[in-house]
Amino acid sequence: MDTYFEYLHTVGFEETNLVGNVYYVNYLRWQGRCREMFLQERAPAVLEDLQSDLKLFTLRVDCEFFAEITAFDRLSIRMRLVELAQTQLEFAFDYVHLGEGGERLVARGRQRVACMRGPNTRTVPSRVPDSLVQALEPYTRQRRAA
Repeated sequence: MDTYFEYLHTVGFEETNLVGNVYYVNYLRWQGRCREMFLQERAPAVLEDLQSDLKLFTLRVDCEFFAEITAFDRLSIRMRLVELAQTQLEFAFDYVHLGEGGERLVARGRQRVACMRGPNTRTVPSRVPDSLVQALEPYTRQRRAA
C-alpha cells in the first residue's frame, strides 16, 4: 500500500512565466488540487458535507524548490499525512518530475488545514469528519509503521 496519495499533472504554458519557469503560485494551486482530488476519490462524503456547513480552512502553506520545471514537464504531486489532530490536519507534498531518466524531486511543501462549522460570520472549530478520518486511515497506519 502506498504511503501517499498521487495527483498526476502536466505543466501547461499558462503556468509558466516569460522565461518558461513555473510560477510559484502554481505549486500552491497544485497542493489544493491534489487535496481536492483526494476528497473526490477517497472521501466523497466530505464533499457533500462541504455543501452544508463544513469548511476546510487552509491555515498555512509553504513550498521549497530544488529544481526548475517548465511547460510540458510531467509531475507527480504526492500528498502524505503528517498529522491528524482533533480539528486540524497537516499534509506534506512532494513534487516529483517524471522524466525519461527517472524520477527527480523538484520541490517539497506543506499545508495545515482546520475544520470549521457554522455560518460564515460565526464559524467554530469542528472535529475532523469521521468520513475523512476513515479515508485517511490507510495513511495513518503507514505512518505508524514507519
